[in-house]
Amino acid sequence: MKKIKITQIRSGIGRPLRQKRTLLALGIRKLQHSVEKEATPQILGMVVKVQHLVKVEEL
Repeated sequence: MKKIKITQIRSGIGRPLRQKRTLLALGIRKLQHSVEKEATPQILGMVVKVQHLVKVEEL
């Protein structure tokens, strides 16, 4: 499968708890933190829910 790099570019402060937990589930802890994940339908769905807070790059 393809891999994607997910980087948090906006703060989760003031966001709904569900969005904060989605960031944690993706493994993102703080601003400018990046993680590499497989591009599974589950991960892509999570990214869509917080797309305004993250930047996604294909590897």
